[in-house]
Amino acid sequence: MNSTARHILDLSRRGLLRGAGGLAALAALGPAARPGVAQPLFRAFPFTLGVASGEPSPDGFVIWTRLAPEPLAPDGGMVRAALPVAWEVAEDERFARIAARGEAIARPELAHAVHVEVSGLAPGRPYFYRFRAGGEVSATGRSRTAPAPGAATDRLRFAFAGCQHYEHGLFTAWRHIAQEADLDFVFHYGDYIYEYRGRVPGQPGWGPLVRPHLGEETIALADYRLRYAQYRLDPDLQAAHAAHPFLTSYDDHEVDNNWAGAISEEDGSPRFPIAVPPETFALRKAAAFQAWYEHMPLRRAALPRGPDITAYRRLDFGTMARVHVLDTRQFRDDQPCGDGVKAPCAEVHRPDAQMLGAAQEAWLLDGLTDSPARWNILAQQVPMMRRLLASGISMDKWDAYPAARQRLLDGIRARRAANPVVLSGDVHVALAATIRARPEDPESAPVAAEFTATSITSAGDGAPMTPAGEEVLRRNPDIALFHGQRGYCVAEATAARMTVEFVALPFVTREGAPRETAARLVVEAGRPGLQRG
Repeated sequence: MNSTARHILDLSRRGLLRGAGGLAALAALGPAARPGVAQPLFRAFPFTLGVASGEPSPDGFVIWTRLAPEPLAPDGGMVRAALPVAWEVAEDERFARIAARGEAIARPELAHAVHVEVSGLAPGRPYFYRFRAGGEVSATGRSRTAPAPGAATDRLRFAFAGCQHYEHGLFTAWRHIAQEADLDFVFHYGDYIYEYRGRVPGQPGWGPLVRPHLGEETIALADYRLRYAQYRLDPDLQAAHAAHPFLTSYDDHEVDNNWAGAISEEDGSPRFPIAVPPETFALRKAAAFQAWYEHMPLRRAALPRGPDITAYRRLDFGTMARVHVLDTRQFRDDQPCGDGVKAPCAEVHRPDAQMLGAAQEAWLLDGLTDSPARWNILAQQVPMMRRLLASGISMDKWDAYPAARQRLLDGIRARRAANPVVLSGDVHVALAATIRARPEDPESAPVAAEFTATSITSAGDGAPMTPAGEEVLRRNPDIALFHGQRGYCVAEATAARMTVEFVALPFVTREGAPRETAARLVVEAGRPGLQRG
């Protein structure tokens, strides 16, 4: 009896596919049955979207896959029946020393995605994992547990990246990230997908058209699932997920450009005169959050409840670092002054402005108060630094919420949080800055350093320096770096310093871009200002 036949018999023994409905589901998954011949469970290889891991803890991590033999077809080519998926975690790549194994259920309600919260592993070491279903075996992924609580490790090494517009270029940067050595994790700050409808050659639009999106703008759950499947099929993105554990967050394009709290971009402003009511936008948010959860290696705590999701969380890496993953979209106020880039209006200065929301803000300050870590990393989405532009400030960034930023900076100082470092993205250029106690006062004391990763592809190839970049540096003396090509960042923290390498790719609109170092900057422990590396 071959493995497929044994597997189908095992399904029957376990009672996972019972009665006429289960038999019909099995029949629909394969070709017409022939007497005496075991039938395959899937029409094609089911692990087309790869594997991923994330959320490392001292005794485990999350491993992820999704059954999708026809990933761009409705329901990924799957029938709407729950199916078992076996998983294994091993100490070696050949799976000779199994550390943990089990079985999960891939459910149609969650697009047959599987999230396994593995536990019982040893701290601070790599592991390998894979999945099995219907006689098929997934690719092998590599993950890593966090150091033991209170462990004094020599270093922490991680990458951070985001803004990966599929149409604007190739994901070569993810291939380079896959090849980065000894990363403890990768922080994806957001814009994993872009919601815009697919363009056709010659059609005007933002950025270059290297490869088109499939479908219309994402509104319904099926739209978002198709878009994630298209992105997840990219082999370079799959390689990065298989190589390292991820900490994922979201920004705006996972839902809708520049959304804020309950407010859609289509807000009744002169740019969008037909407004989307909050109760209607909530339906879109619910679909977007569900699809995001389905395609990310997240814990069950992040499972959305309609238009609500708890995505902020913290992870400890021994005594070296505490990572506070923040959500700067769901709880913020609507952008003031009608959004855009412009001179501040009176609304910018409202004292009760919210970027994180009261609950998340208090949670963050509590986590900074009792942090045992040498470095406190605020992993979030949009630049916190003061960034004066030629025509004003961006109403979508922390600059437009100065009261919220000031409360956070005052809280960091009052709690004497050790070595705060802010990570951000969103603006499609690389930036590095010193954040001062009063960002508008260049004489006030430094409080934190911020590193902004450029985009993976968004906005196309770019250039190392632009006239806008020269203007940013001229107007903002606390910004020490501007670089406008695509890429990512790699950080290495020790007890004495954190060094951040800004990796640049000279092009993304064609294959084969090499990895280049645009800059290295250093933060010394106990000195929050930036130094050139």
